[in-house]
Amino acid sequence: DLAFSEQRKNCSAEEDTNRKATIVLEHLIQASDVAHTMQHWHIYRKWNMRLFIEVYKAYLLGRGETDPSKGWYQGEIGFLDYYVIPLAKKLKGCGVFGVSSDEYLNYAMMNRAEWERRGKTIVAENIEVAK
Repeated sequence: DLAFSEQRKNCSAEEDTNRKATIVLEHLIQASDVAHTMQHWHIYRKWNMRLFIEVYKAYLLGRGETDPSKGWYQGEIGFLDYYVIPLAKKLKGCGVFGVSSDEYLNYAMMNRAEWERRGKTIVAENIEVAK
């Protein structure tokens, strides 16, 4: 990762440290918003269901133009593949969580695999719960 490679030539040690700290903080802020995706399956499932129900009910009440159930399954796969898993890898690269970083990445990848297996059924179940 370029942010954590050798100190830049035209950059003081303090500027280099500040840049690295800023990057770590940005990653932490991003992770805090999606932390449930990097935790055990039942935690991921719980918060995914709550978000789905909130968005689906808003759609049913006319506050959303698109039925979220139509793209939820595939959207989660893309979200995990292109945002969550790369973010978990960045957190691991920062080294601020030590061995816990491996756990976050492993949970994200396991949740992705479990979602691929069960996600379509879960979306159908969530629709019933939301009604």
